[in-house]
Amino acid sequence: MNNDQLHPARHWHKLDDGRIQCDVCPRFCKLNDGQRGLCFVRARYDQQLVLTTYGRSSGFCIDPIEKKPLNHFYPGTSVLSFGTAGCNLTCQFCQNWDISKSRDFDRLQSQATPKSIAQAALDQGCKSVAFTYNDPVIFMEYAIDVAKACHDVGLRCVAVTAGYIQGPARSEFFKHMDAANVDLKSFTQNFYKKLCTADLDAVLDTLIYLKNETDVWFEITDLLIPDENDSVDEITKMCGWISKNLGNDVPLHFSAFHPDWKMLDKTNTPKETLERARAIAKNQGIHHVYLGNVHDLSGSSTYCHQCGETLIGRDWYQLSAWALLSAGNYKGNCSHCGTALPGRFDEYPGDWGRKRQVVDMKPYQ
Repeated sequence: MNNDQLHPARHWHKLDDGRIQCDVCPRFCKLNDGQRGLCFVRARYDQQLVLTTYGRSSGFCIDPIEKKPLNHFYPGTSVLSFGTAGCNLTCQFCQNWDISKSRDFDRLQSQATPKSIAQAALDQGCKSVAFTYNDPVIFMEYAIDVAKACHDVGLRCVAVTAGYIQGPARSEFFKHMDAANVDLKSFTQNFYKKLCTADLDAVLDTLIYLKNETDVWFEITDLLIPDENDSVDEITKMCGWISKNLGNDVPLHFSAFHPDWKMLDKTNTPKETLERARAIAKNQGIHHVYLGNVHDLSGSSTYCHQCGETLIGRDWYQLSAWALLSAGNYKGNCSHCGTALPGRFDEYPGDWGRKRQVVDMKPYQ
């Protein structure tokens, strides 16, 4: 490892046998000198734990916030998105595998300090910065420093995460986030163990923590894989758990799978499966349910759960309608019946649209 690329990591301790244990996620990787955790980016160097990707990214792009996906967090606005390399899950169906499974740090071509990222986002007119493409919990020191720099200039920060983080690390990480999309990959332990080598209960703990212990706005995504996690029984149980433990107002996104990484033997998720899942969720009392990775105007739009009127129309990521009040304490309420729409809203919607724009960070280095 190049010493110039190492950054002190937090949340670890020494064991009696001389190894160092990383305490960020439930894997609790135990490392001898020179070893890396399963995530590959947190490593032991001499007598400490270090982060090997601090200040380096796989690239920066400006996206619509709805692409994260977040449909109730400043709709229509733009977000500067970036990730690093590595992941603390081993999902065989990963759709960002070229980044999250990367062991080649040459992919990390973009170098950027926290202040330069905040300045770039500000200059480009972004409302927020998103840590995405790979899970930010594994580069939490970098993500937190970026979040601090963003908050200093009035920007929000978004974590796109699988929620596989625990204890004090979880508290510190989410203290600096304004919003999150949590990927709830399945509602069975067998799925998590077989396809992700992870633990479902740890993710559920994170969701309960977000609901009860933070002010973070969060939404949930479930990627439906044919014959793996798309049964009526599993979806019903998951939606019932969400409704009971997180409430009816947490937006839920059902997303279509496409064959990727080590799961090339599966077919694309039929749209009918997504529509069935949405109907189940609505029947379980969840107010706002969306369909992703398919073109569906109804499944992309937001409706008032009280009167049923369209509040935010969407065609892919392009806003086509806006029926929220903008005055004072009623900002974000239905303009037809006055019912409050849960989320975070400005007086007016953003106008970024569907476009994706690559950002060159060289001027900011």
